[in-house]
Amino acid sequence: MMNKTKINDYQEIITGRRSIRHYDLNVKISKEEMTEILQEATLAPSSVNLQPWRFVVIDSEEGKETLKPLAKFNQSQVETSSAVIAVFVDMNSLDYTDDIYNTAVEKGYMPAEVRDRQVPAIKEMLGAVPEETLREMNLIDAGLVSMQLMLSARAFGYDTNPIGGYEKDKIAEAYGMDKDRYYPVMLISIGKAADKGYPSVRLPIEEITSWK
Repeated sequence: MMNKTKINDYQEIITGRRSIRHYDLNVKISKEEMTEILQEATLAPSSVNLQPWRFVVIDSEEGKETLKPLAKFNQSQVETSSAVIAVFVDMNSLDYTDDIYNTAVEKGYMPAEVRDRQVPAIKEMLGAVPEETLREMNLIDAGLVSMQLMLSARAFGYDTNPIGGYEKDKIAEAYGMDKDRYYPVMLISIGKAADKGYPSVRLPIEEITSWK
């Protein structure tokens, strides 16, 4: 596995992040390093810890050729990035409840009696909610993991750009996934920036926050 000096300065990671559209074509992120970035991202919280996020790392020439017509207005990111990560949510994530909670007990993170109480309650609660409600819950979780992914990438010395403009109704099937099960959230291009990008304006906290 590649040994890389990570950025440990919190302020540099947060304030230095830019949405980059042009990447260094000579920089390739290894599967091992990408795995580390994704592992850090998945430390993000999720509703009742069901971790509904799923990733497709598109880094091969064939994979990018498949993506190009689906992301027509983001060709630079697709062509120059080391990879584009497609973030989905699994609408069947409830199926993983037993595996997740059993593993938590095995690792000593949770007493068995807590698992035995929580698992049936989770299945009953989420099994009864409308699909749209479940999707909304999953999208919140996917937003959390996506932001953490971008910050993790930044800590590894890479840059990213979240992309919402693409053919969401076609992307799952384009990569051999069940479109009724896997709901697309966003694309995230990742690589070494070819330029510095530019900062963007943020509204004053005084205008967007109230204290009660």
